[in-house]
Amino acid sequence: MSRHVAIVTDSTAYLPPQTMERHGISAVPLTVVLGDQALEEGTEISARSLAHALQKRRSVTTSRPGPEVFAAHYREAAEAGATSIVSLHLSAELSGTYEAALLAAREAPVPVRVVDTGMVAMALGFCALAAAEAAQAGYTLDEIVAAAEKRAAGTSAYFYVDTLDYLRRGGRIGAARALLGSALAVKPLLELTGGRIEPREKVRTASKAIARLEEIAAERAGRARVDIAVHHLAAAERAETLAGHLRERVPGLADLHVSEVGAVIGAHTGPGLLGVVVSQR
Repeated sequence: MSRHVAIVTDSTAYLPPQTMERHGISAVPLTVVLGDQALEEGTEISARSLAHALQKRRSVTTSRPGPEVFAAHYREAAEAGATSIVSLHLSAELSGTYEAALLAAREAPVPVRVVDTGMVAMALGFCALAAAEAAQAGYTLDEIVAAAEKRAAGTSAYFYVDTLDYLRRGGRIGAARALLGSALAVKPLLELTGGRIEPREKVRTASKAIARLEEIAAERAGRARVDIAVHHLAAAERAETLAGHLRERVPGLADLHVSEVGAVIGAHTGPGLLGVVVSQR
């Protein structure tokens, strides 16, 4: 029987559905708790609904999938013909998703390699794509994991948020707490480093912060061959403008994705988010 390695990620990768289908990637959904309702990301709550709830200051929290959800997903992959599985997930510093996947992997009917990518959003998505391409090329399990880890090592993510309040509420800002004392006077730029969201710079106005976000992304890309993702929440016009500027400024640009983040990330960043992921091929 030919070897078939299934690639699994989670709903925070925010890969376009057609891309997932083309590359044979499946995603385990995280959950958004809106008031007393637990809703699956991607199927039961949209980014638009989430943004509306946040603007109304409704109670919004998030939760990881339980190990039993992963166990069912792994069983389905094995029943569909997978002889092994690579399961790639958002940073363990930000979520218990990785730990839940590890627990389920112990009882899976086929070998499962669970990878903490240290990434989130399309930074995770690009890792899943690298793994899927390696699997389609017939690479071994170790080689597929190595391809994903190499992609993660060459990927950076930067974020602009209108306010740190949502990150503070969710306990996702780490050292960015140092910014809270002056949060009302600045617009923060953050980056994903060591699997954590950390402060990068403080800029006085939204327009200057977004211009600086563009500058940072262009500098990070340099002249290398890169893929870029521009994320937003309830800021489509800003995102399209930023994407257009990056198309002009990045000579080695391969693919550029523009998308609204899902409800899980949106719950922790709030409306107005702009994010840029730069991933070297």
